[in-house]
Amino acid sequence: MSVDVKIRKGEPVEKALRRLRKIIDREDIIKTTRDRRYFVKPCQVKRQKKKEQVFMNMLRNRYDNL
Repeated sequence: MSVDVKIRKGEPVEKALRRLRKIIDREDIIKTTRDRRYFVKPCQVKRQKKKEQVFMNMLRNRYDNL
């Protein structure tokens, strides 16, 4: 999971950092690292997903009636 960004001749470092951030965002490196920071039991994952679905359905119902 290594990312290489080579600085081009005459290119400012800020521009190379911007390219690095774009690559990291595109490949979801930050998200996967945060997810793997600690172990979550499968039943907890299911419970969290169900909670999110219930919440999203509540929002959909609320704004569909407007």
